[in-house]
Amino acid sequence: MSEAEPIPPTSSVTALRIPMIKKGEYDLWSMKMRQYIAITDHILWDIITNGDQATTDPASSSAPKTSLAANARRNNEKALNILLSAIPDRHLLSFHDATNAKTLWTAIKARFGGNDASKKMQKNLLKQQFETFTIGSREELDSAYERFHSSEITHASTSQMHCIAPSLLNQR
Repeated sequence: MSEAEPIPPTSSVTALRIPMIKKGEYDLWSMKMRQYIAITDHILWDIITNGDQATTDPASSSAPKTSLAANARRNNEKALNILLSAIPDRHLLSFHDATNAKTLWTAIKARFGGNDASKKMQKNLLKQQFETFTIGSREELDSAYERFHSSEITHASTSQMHCIAPSLLNQR
């Protein structure tokens, strides 16, 4: 009788989709993108946060500097391409001239994240819209529900609504 050959361990490969960024949802996108990059290759996150600096690994310290530089360039290109893949086509031309992943991440944050003043203005606008939303005495609940969901209030990002909801509930 012949011995049974050992069965090689199976590796499961899951296809992950790159999270696409949407206007006003930078915070949520950045969390998802960090997870995606950590799962793909954790070194890429270092490239995004530190820029073009070659990450030195103690195990690879004996490698020639040209090899490290080439590896850093490859990782930067990989991170750059992942980030570019997360940008919707209509905004892609605005970011095509990015030379490294760190500057691209910063540009994405500036374009889609907004600054504190614009976030505060958006929050106040949503709060005002929410406070003025009323249901008429002759309006059915279903039609009011549809009207609410078609309004700009529900088109706000989830993170914005989470910021506004507690303050509105405390006022009532």
